[in-house]
Amino acid sequence: MTDHDWRQGTALVTGASSGIGWATSLRLLREGMRVAACARREARLLSLREAAGADAERLVTHAFDVRDEGAIVAAFAAVRAAWGGVDVLVNNAGLGHAAPLCDAPTELWREMLEVNVLALAVCTREALCDMRARGDRGHVVHVSSMSAHRVPEQSGMYAASKFAVRALTEALRLELRAARSRIRVTAVSPGYVETEFAGHYHQSEEAAKRTYGRFPVMQPDDVADLVVFALSRPPHVEVHDLLVRPTAQPY
Repeated sequence: MTDHDWRQGTALVTGASSGIGWATSLRLLREGMRVAACARREARLLSLREAAGADAERLVTHAFDVRDEGAIVAAFAAVRAAWGGVDVLVNNAGLGHAAPLCDAPTELWREMLEVNVLALAVCTREALCDMRARGDRGHVVHVSSMSAHRVPEQSGMYAASKFAVRALTEALRLELRAARSRIRVTAVSPGYVETEFAGHYHQSEEAAKRTYGRFPVMQPDDVADLVVFALSRPPHVEVHDLLVRPTAQPY
């Protein structure tokens, strides 16, 4: 892959079984990329393959929990064996819990930090090994959140995990620049997007309907468009952080 033909490369997308990861996987396939779609739910990954239609010939799926470092390493090894390595990484896997700092169970905090921060860092490290070996070029995209830039009520640990993603994005940029690397890094930080996130966060589908029903919110395809926007900039342009929210979102 050269700097100008990213569509000819290979992307690995985490959290691909629904929402932003699902939409981004399909969009990258339509753009012509080879895609390794990763998520926990194997049945949903099979549905993604069906949704891809003729593009499924350029799709492989890997079912695993991103908290399992060995499974991450194995997935990258499989992509390396099949297609030579990863050119684009979309770190989309993430979750949130309504877990106040005053009284929430530790396991809820730990899951957010392990999925949103540690797994993202492990995936990034593995992808960088491929990118450096493939001409020291490529693109790392972190799907972050507006919560990396302000702290919503009752969301202290979730916001902390996304502030960490913001710090990791800048730290990676600085490391790459110091190494004179051509690898680019982008964080996409959306506000409300209609996905499974709110239902999981509140453990209530009714609460999710209220969350997404207050005003017109974004859809997963809106975020997939932004990923493609960042990838398609010329090599001398690095879109570092995209903050995007629904027009009607007041905060």
